[in-house]
Amino acid sequence: MTVLVSWLALFALLYQVYLQRVHNEKSLKPLGQIDLEDRQGHIYVRVTNNGLGPMIVDRLIFQKDGKSYTAIEGCLELDSRSYTRISVNESVRKVILPNGHLVIFDTRLEASEGDAQRVRQQLSLITLKVEFHDIYDNKMTIERNFQWFARHMSERNQTSL
Repeated sequence: MTVLVSWLALFALLYQVYLQRVHNEKSLKPLGQIDLEDRQGHIYVRVTNNGLGPMIVDRLIFQKDGKSYTAIEGCLELDSRSYTRISVNESVRKVILPNGHLVIFDTRLEASEGDAQRVRQQLSLITLKVEFHDIYDNKMTIERNFQWFARHMSERNQTSL
């Protein structure tokens, strides 16, 4: 009888360890979000981790006109010195801590409204796909198009730019 109780206790312990691992895996899951901002001449795109575990970014994929790029500068016809950007690929990975963010594109426009409209128009044609994983090596993907930047542009402005 004691052997049977010992076996049952061992199985109960193993099941409890399994449940704890599943709980930890769900609790430490990163929740990625792509944020877009366009306010008072400050335009940015960033990836935010709203989860409780670290978000390990494997790759950024930018898509424009059916073509894929690994860096945003391939999608833009802007002076590369006029904005800040980051590259992520297999050899250069980034970790976003909980409640942290990674700036993908950032610029401050204090010049004419035409410059801002040109930046917005070029960004609005891009889609960003972020491939990442958590500390348990569960792979995840988030994707968002940047059409939001064109929300205030008139038909005339979109065709002239």
